[in-house]
Amino acid sequence: MKNFLLAAVTNSSVYSKGLGGATGTAASAYGGSANLPSADVLTLIGMLIKSVLGLLGVVFLILIIYAGILWMTAAGNEDRVKKAQSILRNSVFGVAIVILAYFISYFVVTKLTGQY
Repeated sequence: MKNFLLAAVTNSSVYSKGLGGATGTAASAYGGSANLPSADVLTLIGMLIKSVLGLLGVVFLILIIYAGILWMTAAGNEDRVKKAQSILRNSVFGVAIVILAYFISYFVVTKLTGQY
């Protein structure tokens, strides 16, 4: 069934005539000659580091919000207040570490790749 659908798509009159005058093959339809950005290994590593640090930033933001809610709903319970303060303090330190790691990785990647 998959082969039939692939053959129907690649041999259809709409595809062979093209939309707006463009013609092509099945390889170009599925990214064979698409204008994808070519990136070297250092750029990919930099993108991966930025993605991971961004995800960690979101996690720390959620922890800060959780600590604030925990503190606001403590209702005088000292154990919950101390727990919220501990989470908040550790989250702020974590955000500071993530920001520093982002700046360090940005500096290193830009110096290695020569891109600014």
